[in-house]
Amino acid sequence: MDKFTRLTTVAAPLPQENIDTDQIIPARFLKTIQRTGLGKHLFADQRYDESGNERPDFVLNKPAYRHAGILITLDNLGCGSSREHAPWALLDFGIRCVIAPSFADIFHSNCFKNGILPIALPRNVCEALMDDARQGENARLTVDLQAKQVIRPDGEVIPFEVDPFRREKLLEGLDDIAQTLLEKQAIEQFEARAARAWIPSTRGN
Repeated sequence: MDKFTRLTTVAAPLPQENIDTDQIIPARFLKTIQRTGLGKHLFADQRYDESGNERPDFVLNKPAYRHAGILITLDNLGCGSSREHAPWALLDFGIRCVIAPSFADIFHSNCFKNGILPIALPRNVCEALMDDARQGENARLTVDLQAKQVIRPDGEVIPFEVDPFRREKLLEGLDDIAQTLLEKQAIEQFEARAARAWIPSTRGN
């Protein structure tokens, strides 16, 4: 998993509430267990028409936001099913940070597990950041995870809170498996002791 320290990029504004995981990645694209290749299907039902052509009015199809690294929405982002494909699709598109007033719990957790930073900020702040984002390439946001700050294009600093353990894992680029492997030596020592303590008896055979 790539480290997340400081991100300066264009942010895509999507002023919608209750964006569920089926909107983020429709169920018909869940046939894969690969984490790559899903970015082209991100928000497929809003990005493309019935013939598969791009809808020019959808934010991610606009030239300024085709390489956006931040997505800003409204309340309850990621509700619906628990599919981990949702953060996979966001990450494969290039989104490393999502900002909203609130998140569905499982989606929030899945973001951290896949290297995406979810930031909860008050609704009025999210709306102000969306106003910044509407300036497209002329206004870039900075997210500094080390300092726990979002920096607006005009220099205003907005602090945010994040779970310390999850923050450290993102800063170090550690997913759950990599975090476990940090204790590889201790795990191997424990297994060796357990193997010595449990020796099957052959008596009575």
